[in-house]
Parts: sequence; C-alpha cells; structure tokens
Amino acid sequence: MAIILGDNQYGKAESRLVRIHRDSARHEIRDLNVTTALRGPFEPAHLVGDQSNVLPTDTQKNTAFAFAKSKGIDTIEDFGLELARHFVRDVEPVEGARIEIEEYAWERAIVDGAEHDHTWLRKGQEIRTAAVTVDASGEHVIGGFKELVLLKSTGSEFSGFLTDDYTTLAETHDRVMATALVAKWRFTTTDVEWDEVYRGIKTIVVREFATLQSLALQQTLWHMGKAILEAYPFIAEVRLNAPNRHHFNYDISQFGLDNCNEVFIAADRPYGLVEATILRDDAPDAGQAWRASAGLA
Repeated sequence: MAIILGDNQYGKAESRLVRIHRDSARHEIRDLNVTTALRGPFEPAHLVGDQSNVLPTDTQKNTAFAFAKSKGIDTIEDFGLELARHFVRDVEPVEGARIEIEEYAWERAIVDGAEHDHTWLRKGQEIRTAAVTVDASGEHVIGGFKELVLLKSTGSEFSGFLTDDYTTLAETHDRVMATALVAKWRFTTTDVEWDEVYRGIKTIVVREFATLQSLALQQTLWHMGKAILEAYPFIAEVRLNAPNRHHFNYDISQFGLDNCNEVFIAADRPYGLVEATILRDDAPDAGQAWRASAGLA
C-alpha cells in the first residue's frame, strides 16, 4: 500500500480589508473579508519541508491590500479576478488561484435630512459573496449571498409527509416559513454587469419566496433557482442552502386564550436543512470552480 499526497492548496484566510475612496469630499467605502488560496507544485513543502515554491501567505495578504489601493475596488467579482490573474500570471510556480470574498454593506447616515459624505450605518440584510478561480481550465466566477433572512407569516404548508412510529409532527396548511438563505450561482462568462445581476437575482429570490404558495421549502428553492436561470442565460447553475427557522405555535390555552397562528416560539435549533442545485442540462463543466478554500463564498 502506498501513501500519497492528494489535493492541496494554501493561502491567507479572512483578511479584513476596508477601502475608503477619498477622491472627493463625498467618500465611498468597501468593506471586505478576503481569502486567497494558491494551487500548484507544492508537494515538496508537504513531503520534505522545502518552501522554495511557496509564496508566503503574508505576501498574499499584502497583495490584496496593495491591489485595493492600486486597482481600486469596483465590484468584488472584478477585484477577485484581478488578484487571481496576478497570482497565476506573475508568480512562477502558481498554476491556479482561488479568491473568496465576503462584502459587508454600509448605507449613508442621514443628517438633517441629507446623506452624510463620510458617515455610514452598517446595513443588516445579507452578506454578498464571490468566489473566483483562475487556472489552466479558464476563469470561473461564482456570485452569491448568505444570511438573507426571510420570513412570511402565511402562504406555506407542510402535509402529506411520510410517517412512522416516531413521527409526532402534525400536518399544517398554514404556517410561518422563515430561513436564512445561502445562494450561489456560477457564471459562464466574466463579461457581466455584476452589480446589476446581483440586484436582479436578489429581487427574484424575494419575489419567489413571497408569492409562491409553498407546499414545501424544497419547492420554494426549485422555483427560485428555475427563475434565476430563466432570467440569466449566462448562469449555468444555482446552489441554494436553506435552514428552516422553525416557528411553533405556543400553548396559551392554560391562560384561557386561543392561539390562531398568532403567538409563536422561535426555535433556533435543531432545524431542518434543505439544499438543492438547479442547473441547465447543457451547463459547461465547472472545473475547479466549486473547490473551496475557507468556504466563505
């Protein structure tokens, strides 16, 4: 029996990078969490401790901060592509690079009825994500978001499910449905209006969640993914992850009160977890696009 080294990569995880654009009196802010990972002939580092092909992770971090200044940050997808292309093109042993980015959004403070030029409040809806992979197979971009918390007070059912001796859950035709959605989508091109597409996908997700009479959370995810692919032909697949944030009717009958789906206890765990991939049957091969590093994006 032989023991061999399998897939490996290394990099700098979760560099918290804030870029303030101060080109005018009205400043702009981009707040990122950046992870870099390099792939290539790094077996000697593992097998015999030879670091001659290893670009230090500290150098990778420094590169991200330097590029934030020299290249600026327009969108996280473009910023990730700039970094990945640099590592593959300019660092001799590197054969592939994976860049994962989270973006934390801010909105301008309102002072005396007007937007303030250099003060912001943290926006609390979702965290935008991007994962960029550049290697011999090409350039791959995965857009996404996580922690988009959605809740609707009706329009959701759960009934007709399989039961056995251990089943205690009652059927319902009117329940609260809530989730903290994670969505990722794989592009087939890098010629994309990133911000416009991101806003469009979020709009689709919220619309499908709100308007579908959902017989199951699985059905809701299918409708979300299908609608995204119908709207954007340059997206090959969508991956959705939805923890079910359960809301159970609370028993207030002991107080002489009726509870007609009005008072709930929100249970944070354990929770149901529903995951689905919706893709085109002719989707191009993903290559290493989904091979994660820190798993941020």
